[in-house]
Amino acid sequence: MLTAVKLVDQWAALERRLPADWETVELRLRTEQPSERSEAARILGPMNVGFVGDELAFSVRRAGGASGPEAARRLFARLDEARIWCLLEQREVGEAPPRVDEPDRARASVAGSWDAELEKLPPGWSDLLCLLELDSSALLTRAALVCAPINPTRDHEHVGFTFRCARTAGYGVSPAMARRCFEQLDAEGITGRVSVLRALSGTDNVATQGAVWYVGGRVL
Repeated sequence: MLTAVKLVDQWAALERRLPADWETVELRLRTEQPSERSEAARILGPMNVGFVGDELAFSVRRAGGASGPEAARRLFARLDEARIWCLLEQREVGEAPPRVDEPDRARASVAGSWDAELEKLPPGWSDLLCLLELDSSALLTRAALVCAPINPTRDHEHVGFTFRCARTAGYGVSPAMARRCFEQLDAEGITGRVSVLRALSGTDNVATQGAVWYVGGRVL
């Protein structure tokens, strides 16, 4: 046999060895039985599999989607369930390019960026719609946990979350609570920045608990 290790476990071990800023990884897969190669290719079809000699070639994209890590894990599990034993090998890894256009952003704290955004607002602001943008998708899970009090909503156009802030009353986290969350991100070395997307001033909540934001037909 090529391997006695399940394909799902091979992928888990390989994923743990990838650099922190990986974006894509090229893989090669070889079936124990050559006659099972076509069936393996069929199962892995959503990942745009190609044939290279007696191996299957495809890539996993960290950003997700049909070729993302979760999709790969599900398809590998299907091969394991079908008892199509395979050997998975890593080839080239694509890493995120260094940020060179804004060198000061990496050094700025999340809490500091929050303070800077608040300083730009008029004195009478009441409600905010904000974006917490992170420097790596690997930070999303931990940041969501640390920032649970701000009720973060995943923003799929950015690596981060939107959230609401209310200065005195209404829907949204208080500015002070938001800052405590961002201080915790800084303490754990989770880098990113906060920006205010929309702001309201002087709202008067009559028969409602606060303003409602409609963005792209969705309530945020």
